[in-house]
Amino acid sequence: MEGSIHNMLTTSKEIDIRFSEVDSMNIVWHGSYTLYFEDARELFGEKYGLKYMDIYENGYYAPLIELHINYKKPLTYKQKARVNIRFRNTKTAKIIFDYEIYDIADNSLIATGYSVQVFLDKTFQLVWSTPAFFEAWKRKNNLELH
Repeated sequence: MEGSIHNMLTTSKEIDIRFSEVDSMNIVWHGSYTLYFEDARELFGEKYGLKYMDIYENGYYAPLIELHINYKKPLTYKQKARVNIRFRNTKTAKIIFDYEIYDIADNSLIATGYSVQVFLDKTFQLVWSTPAFFEAWKRKNNLELH
């Protein structure tokens, strides 16, 4: 899922399941999935120039307002997984990512999800129109502006 195909920006991050992430049943605690998604967002930002500090330096915050996870199969201690992240282009002033987590050993689907972020200005007011820097970022990455 690496690269930009058909105007889709994607990347992948491999993760090793650590002991601190599992519960007494040796299953990854549900809250750890949000951290895996966060790690994928950070990697995406580094790869495509949309890091949290890039957003901040352009005068905005981008808090999560929605996070959805659909668990298909458990992850366990010492398992290796891959988080795929894809930017979902939209005409709204939002940053939306789709996620898939796969078991590296057999490529089985572990979980899917998505996250939605909005833009706030430096006084924490919701920004309804797409910021100019974000429109420029979309153009730079050959994403059609809807």
